[in-house]
Amino acid sequence: MRRETLAGVVVALALIPEAIGFSIIAGVDPRVGLYASIAIAIVISLLGGRPAMISAATAAVAVVVTPLVREHGVDYLFAATILMGVIQIGAGLLRLDLLMQFVSRSVITGFVNALAILIFMAQLPQLGGVTWHTYALVAAGLAIIYLLPRVTKAVPSPLVAIIVLTIVAVALQLPVRTVGDMGRLPQGLPSLALPQVPLTLETLRIILPFSLTMAAVGLLESMLTAQIVDDMTDTDSDKRRECMGQGGANIAAALVGGMGGCAMIGQSVINVTSGGRTRLSTLVAGVFLLFLLAVLGPIVGRVPMPALVAVMVMVSIGTFSWNSIPNLRRHPPTSSIVMLVTVAVVVATRDLAQGVLAGVLLSGIFFAGKVRRMFAVERTEQGAHVRYQVRGNLFFASVDRFARAFGAEPARAVTVDVSTAHFWDISAVAALDKVVARLRRDGATVEVTGYNAASADLVDRFALHDKTGVELGAVPH
Repeated sequence: MRRETLAGVVVALALIPEAIGFSIIAGVDPRVGLYASIAIAIVISLLGGRPAMISAATAAVAVVVTPLVREHGVDYLFAATILMGVIQIGAGLLRLDLLMQFVSRSVITGFVNALAILIFMAQLPQLGGVTWHTYALVAAGLAIIYLLPRVTKAVPSPLVAIIVLTIVAVALQLPVRTVGDMGRLPQGLPSLALPQVPLTLETLRIILPFSLTMAAVGLLESMLTAQIVDDMTDTDSDKRRECMGQGGANIAAALVGGMGGCAMIGQSVINVTSGGRTRLSTLVAGVFLLFLLAVLGPIVGRVPMPALVAVMVMVSIGTFSWNSIPNLRRHPPTSSIVMLVTVAVVVATRDLAQGVLAGVLLSGIFFAGKVRRMFAVERTEQGAHVRYQVRGNLFFASVDRFARAFGAEPARAVTVDVSTAHFWDISAVAALDKVVARLRRDGATVEVTGYNAASADLVDRFALHDKTGVELGAVPH
């Protein structure tokens, strides 16, 4: 329990500059991001399906809502966030979490590596136009983070680094940026309030596109982060419950004046590496963040940014899959290409959803190409009778090869044996129709035999028997 509590404390401190930065990206007051992080962390600890995962306000959602805030105001942001939560609950009820089965390991690795790069790049603005004291504190923070565990693991080293560097910076009055410089911290507790927007179809027309995008991006990042935490902790999680929990957390965030959010890979890594394994660490992160802002706001404002930069650099180093570099030569070229494309698109667009989508599409194309090559047609001739033995999977990507395998046939009788083949779609059935029609025009009688049950059902429903004369062979039992 002690390690869970300390892990939550570290996460709460790391959430403050992140939430303020994301608020700035969205064009809203810092309290909007901070209140969102508090509400989402607390609610998801109770409703979520992945223990030890941290959810709060995120850059992925902030980028999406910037135009909405600029054109219509912050109340429309709150309304869109409520609708975002409703959509995510619906996605959980419809089991859309199962779509994660189509995300390959190469895409997940690319997602992780890109996120590590983005986390590191996000720290660079804090290292520009500063005095040498900033670099010295960052170096000292990294030294504490990596060396202290060799002496003791009783206390999370990131927490020690933050406390020590804060004491040093305040005692010596070092000229470094502080958390307070990022924006005015809110005072007092958040209060419940409904968005002040008209309940009309026009309002729905305005917020629905943003809500759909926010829901999709939030679920995608949350599901991928949940998978990563599953791997780090060697445990499983309830992805459907996580979808619905994310929805409930976002609704709660909007009702207390917060923006939308989702799971955060960086903070989740901090939590797990600091010892967090249960819902308690996530709950502590939200509650302690609320305590910091409501009671210790002035003290939190004096935490030096170099201390938090050191923590986030540690996160980026720990997040990056370093094995993926030598694996570029060991893994199949297609897998390496998918990983690199995912990284490149995410880094170029700063949009995790676009990178994952590009990786998934490329994985699908490569898979279709691989299955396409697992196909063959063998021709044997016995006098005036010719037999074609079809092996493999016949679908839209392999129909051209299937059609080319049957040339002009002078034989009087042709048998097409598909007992070792499988028809997957109507493109395969249409290709069969085309081949049989051509053979019949050449004067041959054609019989197709050996359909398995699934293929026979597809051919029964979609083949043009009256035009091609395809005769269904006996279905093997």
